[in-house]
Amino acid sequence: MNTKPKKENIHFYECPECHLHYKEKEWMSKCEAWCNEHHSCNLEITAHAIENEITKKRLSS
Repeated sequence: MNTKPKKENIHFYECPECHLHYKEKEWMSKCEAWCNEHHSCNLEITAHAIENEITKKRLSS
């Protein structure tokens, strides 16, 4: 499990398999388990990724 420091000492959790980032450790753990078992990403899990939130903000601007 990796944590990456971001601005203002906020930490995100990184899935070691697909390298997506999550605010909550629980989602990172679910992502890692899914990636290990299925060798793919799950849309219901990745919907909670930081990268997904950034994309949503860009599209709505």
